[in-house]
Amino acid sequence: MAGETVITVVGNLVDDPELRFTPAGAAVCKFRVASTPRVFNKPTNQWEDGEALFLTCSVWRQAAENAAATLARGMRVIVQGRLKQRTYEDRDQVKRTVYEIDVEEVGPSLLRASAAVTKNPPSGSQSSHGPAASGGWGTAHTAAPPTATAAAPASYSDEPPF
Repeated sequence: MAGETVITVVGNLVDDPELRFTPAGAAVCKFRVASTPRVFNKPTNQWEDGEALFLTCSVWRQAAENAAATLARGMRVIVQGRLKQRTYEDRDQVKRTVYEIDVEEVGPSLLRASAAVTKNPPSGSQSSHGPAASGGWGTAHTAAPPTATAAAPASYSDEPPF
C-alpha cells in the first residue's frame, strides 16, 4: 500500500512467541525482537554494542501458526513487514508511543544456524501435524546440517506450490 513504511529487522527473539486466536478464529502470533547495532571502535580495537531497539511483532493466519511452531526465545530471526506507530495513555495518564511491525515474512537467520524447511500440505488436506500444518508454504525447523547420506522425505518437492 502507498505510504506505508516497510522495514526489515534482523535481531533476536526476547521471549517465546505467543499464539492466540481472534473471536472469528484467525490466528495471530506476537513476539518481540531486539536488534542491537555493533560498531567497531578503532582506538580500542574492539566491537561495541549500541542501544538495542525492541519491537513488538504481529504475524497473522497460517504464518502465525508456523511462526509459533518454529520460533523460540533467543533465536536470531529476520522480520520484514510494515512499521506502525501507536499512541496510548498508560495507567498514570502519561501519553506513550510505541512502534510495532505487522509482519509479512519471518524466518530464522542462517548466519550461525541451519534450518530444515518443511512444506505444509495444501489447504483442506488432513495431516497428522494438526492445524499448524494446513495450507501455506514452509514451516522452518532448526536442525543439524544434513549429511551426505540423508535422503529427502518421499513427499518433499523443490517446486513451489504455484
